[in-house]
Amino acid sequence: MQAVAKLSAKHQIVIPRDVRRHFKLQAGDKLLVEVEGNTIVLFPLQRNYTKHLEGLHKHVWKGVDVAAYIREERKAWR
Repeated sequence: MQAVAKLSAKHQIVIPRDVRRHFKLQAGDKLLVEVEGNTIVLFPLQRNYTKHLEGLHKHVWKGVDVAAYIREERKAWR
């Protein structure tokens, strides 16, 4: 997806509607700005990191008794 944004006299950028809708951006959302060589890259920041991380790498724990794993780890700390 490509879109054109215009820089205002106050150095503000309006994110085009199609891009806002695609990323579900709302007023007040924060964007991470990175500079890569001669390129400016914008990344939307997560509104809720807990929700974003929920279920991450759940495939790693598939078939593992998590409570037993934690008990064994705690024994190793002693």
